[in-house]
Amino acid sequence: MTARSRASVVSSFTIIKGAMIEETYAVFQQWDFDLSREENLRHVKETNAIGAGSESWLRDVCKVLHRRFDPNRRDRSLVELAKAGCSYPLWKPLLLWHMTRDEFLLRDFLVHHVFEEHRAGALRMRTESLHGYLRGLYEQQRVRGPWTESTVDGVASGLLRMAVDFDLLKGTQVREPASYHLPEESFLYILHALSDGQPNAREVVEAEDWRMYLMEPADVERELFRLHQFRKVHYEVAGSIAQLTLPCSSAAAYAKGLAA
Repeated sequence: MTARSRASVVSSFTIIKGAMIEETYAVFQQWDFDLSREENLRHVKETNAIGAGSESWLRDVCKVLHRRFDPNRRDRSLVELAKAGCSYPLWKPLLLWHMTRDEFLLRDFLVHHVFEEHRAGALRMRTESLHGYLRGLYEQQRVRGPWTESTVDGVASGLLRMAVDFDLLKGTQVREPASYHLPEESFLYILHALSDGQPNAREVVEAEDWRMYLMEPADVERELFRLHQFRKVHYEVAGSIAQLTLPCSSAAAYAKGLAA
């Protein structure tokens, strides 16, 4: 199955297993670009390079990473940053962006549910409050066959836990909105990444991707004007026309500068 076709598939397994932020960082720090994805993950399993507490968890980590990432190609910049020791606060938002290229359910949950609830001023989210949203995915034919009640509970709990892991929500049994701020370097990386695929500055500002970080177009534009003031980007607006010039030619080039 190609990366493009996987992007619309709902995987309950990967959501229930969680974000695996520390495990992913540890695996990527030891990644060998001269080896294939399968060879790298085989080495992780054979050596328990991440110090997993059990063989079953180690196997699950490798299965999830194989599903989520293409480290030698599409996600190479994310791996290079981990290998360079990029700090967690900067790397985590980039991990989320790369992860959601294929992790449809997490992306949809953050973009359409958490963001809308946040904008509406919702104060609390519980596992059971997601049941209607998840059953709606089946009605939209996003899920192959109805999930059991236990699977719905597991997926709902997994989604909320992942939002907490990425600092977008806080709490344990009851999740509440967190005060989230996307670090400047992370913002610039995502800005480059979106511009790689969309040269229209207005479309970049209004991209749904920013919703994953609880940002509306006005928030994105405010940050762009701030960066323009400090000459870190060039951003001008005239009516409906926007012009954006970035410091690097691509997200990969920007990442190399961060990793230097």
